[in-house]
Amino acid sequence: MFSPTLTFATGAVLVCAIGAVWMTSVRSLIRMVSIQGLALGLVALILGIHQGDGGLIATAAVVAVIKGFVMPFLLGRATAGGSLVRETRPLVNVPASLVIAALLIVLAFATTRGIGRFVGTAAGRLVPVGVATLLIGFFVLVARRRPISQMVGLLLVDNGIALVAFLCTAGVPFLIEIGATLDVLLGVSVLMVLAQRLAGELGDFDLDALQELHD
Repeated sequence: MFSPTLTFATGAVLVCAIGAVWMTSVRSLIRMVSIQGLALGLVALILGIHQGDGGLIATAAVVAVIKGFVMPFLLGRATAGGSLVRETRPLVNVPASLVIAALLIVLAFATTRGIGRFVGTAAGRLVPVGVATLLIGFFVLVARRRPISQMVGLLLVDNGIALVAFLCTAGVPFLIEIGATLDVLLGVSVLMVLAQRLAGELGDFDLDALQELHD
């Protein structure tokens, strides 16, 4: 059952990334990030149980809590009380975004398939999924204009990096993963505070509005 369950959990991470590209509702984006965080924790848990690694199992629990609940909660707080409910002016519309996401997935599989063969494990063969998640996260950062959407893109990038690390090395050391996760949590917290302050001063805004204010 190891390979099918690992494939399912890894696929869920990628599906959530595609869902983030497809959805424009802020609440739906946050929900996708939450599910993806839980799926990432499940990947680490499956690897930890398969290898009998207690440190990796503990890492899975921390990842699931922080990425599946804490960070989405902070993103939800950043949007609480605002009138913004969806991304209204992305640089790339949804149909074109889905096409680009599909091309990024193809690119990831075409360029990183050799890494899976080099790792030589069932987990290693799934590395292109992590790379695809990473690329889609970068695309969301570029294509979306709302601060919350860009925070979601940042989390997608971080989750993609973590997934590649789990699959390539069968789990990174506990303290390293916790340190990286807490760094991202701190970044999201700071961005959340800034988004709330700017929303209080300017109302609903996007990066284009901030550029006009700078000009």
